[in-house]
Amino acid sequence: MDRRQFLLGVALTPLAVSPALAAPGARDAELRTLLDQFWEADLDASPETATSRGLDVGARAGQRAQLNDGSRAARTAWVAQRKDRVAALARIDPAQLSQAARVDHEVTTYTYKRIVEGGEKFSYGEGPAGFGYAPYSPYVLSQLTGPYQAVPDFLDSRHPVKTREDAEAYLSRLEVYAKVLDDNTASFRMDAAAGVLAPDFALDAGLAQLKRQRAPAPEQTSIVQSLVTRAAKAGLSGDWSARASAIVGGKVQPALDRQIAALEALRPKATGDAGAWKLPMGEAFYAGALAFQTTTRRTPEEVHKLGLDQVADLTAQIDVLLKKQGLTTGTVAARLTALSARPDQLYANTDAGRATLLDDLNAQTKAIRAQLPTQFRTLPAAPVEIVRVPPEIEDGAPNGYAQPPSLDGSRPGRFYINLKDTTEWPKFSLPTLSYHEALPGHVWQGSIALGSQEIPMLRRAGMGFAAYSEGWALYAEQLAAEMGAYHDDPLGEIGFLQSLQFRAVRLVVDTGMHHKRWSRAQATDYMVASTGMPRSRVQREIDRYCIWPGQACSYKIGHTEWERLRDVARAKAGAKFDPKAFHDVLLRGAMPLVVLEQVLSTMSFTA
Repeated sequence: MDRRQFLLGVALTPLAVSPALAAPGARDAELRTLLDQFWEADLDASPETATSRGLDVGARAGQRAQLNDGSRAARTAWVAQRKDRVAALARIDPAQLSQAARVDHEVTTYTYKRIVEGGEKFSYGEGPAGFGYAPYSPYVLSQLTGPYQAVPDFLDSRHPVKTREDAEAYLSRLEVYAKVLDDNTASFRMDAAAGVLAPDFALDAGLAQLKRQRAPAPEQTSIVQSLVTRAAKAGLSGDWSARASAIVGGKVQPALDRQIAALEALRPKATGDAGAWKLPMGEAFYAGALAFQTTTRRTPEEVHKLGLDQVADLTAQIDVLLKKQGLTTGTVAARLTALSARPDQLYANTDAGRATLLDDLNAQTKAIRAQLPTQFRTLPAAPVEIVRVPPEIEDGAPNGYAQPPSLDGSRPGRFYINLKDTTEWPKFSLPTLSYHEALPGHVWQGSIALGSQEIPMLRRAGMGFAAYSEGWALYAEQLAAEMGAYHDDPLGEIGFLQSLQFRAVRLVVDTGMHHKRWSRAQATDYMVASTGMPRSRVQREIDRYCIWPGQACSYKIGHTEWERLRDVARAKAGAKFDPKAFHDVLLRGAMPLVVLEQVLSTMSFTA
């Protein structure tokens, strides 16, 4: 990738090309203190992060009873705080920092400048309490966004219930949940008045999920049952069901009713237009979102063309492998569809079939773990659980996603897979998915960064970059293939290439909808025709891209850059190239691709 294609006004200080880090600079300690202060302030503002990281103990124990502030005022304050941080960082001269500290300075400055630019220009959309794509997540309420979607899952999967204090804190969080819902409803109304509404089909899906959450009697809701079940398992006496049901019936369900009413009232104003172009300053919003998600300056037109070129190349490669398997008739997509429907490739769409699928994913993860010492010097324990997306949100949830482990080791990393319909997951497609989400993908990369002593906690646990992490996860799929994962599994190799092609298709449909004004149906038809994936699975994908403009492009843009940078490193080291040395860059933490290129330019890649 040409350096001129990188984003966006951050003046990066050239790093000295040396295989070893320079001696600590005169202002390293000052910078580390500042970044640690940022991290503590972020924890203060995010009780859910404190719980997720296992840090809501000691002086922070009170945070276990709180939830994140998702109000519009909190978003405004967050942007202003980032502007103050840019100014504080500017008072430290990068020339007075060591090489490693200079990278910390560049990464944090880059991050905060991007947030300020987007947050000040676009006053609508999610804030930091959302999924993590603020300020370029434009819809506070949809099938994917909103606390109704996030809080019940958080309470069930991350809030511990091991002591009486934990259970009492859970009840307190139920009380707060009602307020968080009302704050979200207020932001939804505010944005709708400014002409910002998710597409009608996304609101319909969100409304259906809200009504599903609202429908049970309080004592039968998932948020009550989660507390009751886990309290019983922990041996905690008390009428937890009655107390939680009173809160849910008296406060949470009325707040859900208010949100449902607001959505139903504003739903007629929504349109079926899928793209961000319809938003206030929509073209500028999408350009900013694409840059924010990919950390490059590739224009929408450039990304669209790159996608078309890569789709054509990968389709040709798949064609060759299909023919070797005797699958010669019809388009590549038609042959992939036929392969996906073969009985030998299907799990039963039953609870027993889902259990078998999860067992197979766990076995694949165990097998690849044994091979990782050939590629990595740093070998974290990286425990990982592979679990089903909660059924109550699976209609709108992504097809798969990862969750990092807690810092104290009390909770492993998790890979969630959407098992609404197991026919969407033919067996040949699953190995590469587990390599992406678990090992050596997201969970592995995140565990190495979390355990690194080279970078401040802010960067270890408080910052992420989609192009870096999603690009790594796609590179991890490729790495597994290079390690021989498909030596005796030719159909699995087809699944791997289909995965790469699928991400290339994302470049086309994301830019198609948000830049070229494709309809939802046009984007869906293109993805089905190109990949051969089931339409139901593709529809959830397309609907996700509508809500998070640009995010879907981070995968293949990031993968393209990881692959290119490894080629550069291999050429630099020649015959002495050691992949373990290259993969040591994970110890430096997630970063924009422009900074990654600079960091790699300073490293040695020989054993």
